Amino acid sequence: MEVYIDNRQDEITIDDELIELMEKVMKECLALEEKSLDTEISVSFVNNKEIQELNREYRNVDSSTDVLSFPMTDDFSLSHIPILGDIVISLEKALSQAEEYGHSFNREVAYLTAHSMFHLLGYDHMEEDEKQVMRKKEKQVMKSLGIFKNNLE
Repeated sequence: MEVYIDNRQDEITIDDELIELMEKVMKECLALEEKSLDTEISVSFVNNKEIQELNREYRNVDSSTDVLSFPMTDDFSLSHIPILGDIVISLEKALSQAEEYGHSFNREVAYLTAHSMFHLLGYDHMEEDEKQVMRKKEKQVMKSLGIFKNNLE
């Protein structure tokens, strides 16, 4: 699995521990879906302003959000590794949500990574039954990795 990181914000420091945690989450999502690890995923860290602009441009929703997912629908790749897609996370929003929900920043980013990975893998949550399936998978990944609400301080 190749993960490409693009940090386009300077409000929140990113460390190797966070990146390693995200990669574990990505691998666990792929394993749960019985997908090959032979894939590329890009992750962009942005601030609330940039994610609002992206949300407005791509979803016609003029507000900030925590994470956006851009699945790769074509088989285009510059290498021999298939591209799964792009994950864009607002670290500002992740930090405020971690504080709001009473858990660590790393736990919040791990959850947003799982959430986005399942979007890249074709899941959605527009209908209640789809939402339940997706939430169950997210929880399964978090539990499997031992990432619970009050750990990863």
